[in-house]
Amino acid sequence: MIINQVTLPCRNYDESVQFYRTLGLRLIVDSPPRYARFETDSGSTLSVHAVERSDGAADIASTSDTVIYFEVDNVDLTVRKLEHRGLEFDDAPVDQAWLWREAYIRDPAGNWLCIYHAGDNRRFPPWRVASDEL
Repeated sequence: MIINQVTLPCRNYDESVQFYRTLGLRLIVDSPPRYARFETDSGSTLSVHAVERSDGAADIASTSDTVIYFEVDNVDLTVRKLEHRGLEFDDAPVDQAWLWREAYIRDPAGNWLCIYHAGDNRRFPPWRVASDEL
């Protein structure tokens, strides 16, 4: 099983498209005012879909604590580049106890994104379970 596509709700289509382009994703589907798909360097995709209330106002039914993770080689350098492009991070890069370096930012709809580097520790942390046969 491979996860290679995530779709996030958005309130403001144009603002969200600009945010993800500024983040460095390539826009590959643009169907305003409701749907856009982006591609990462690795070929995985992320989409935004505008959500509206019955009165036509943009809204998101509920908030979520879901976090989308984007792994990079150098978190600090990536954050500096994105800040130079005008993005504002909620949390600066920090080394976590689980051996990942992470920085957090919210997209225009309030969805959490984590720019991180885990390397081998993502799949093979020192505390990895020896075997979990299905």
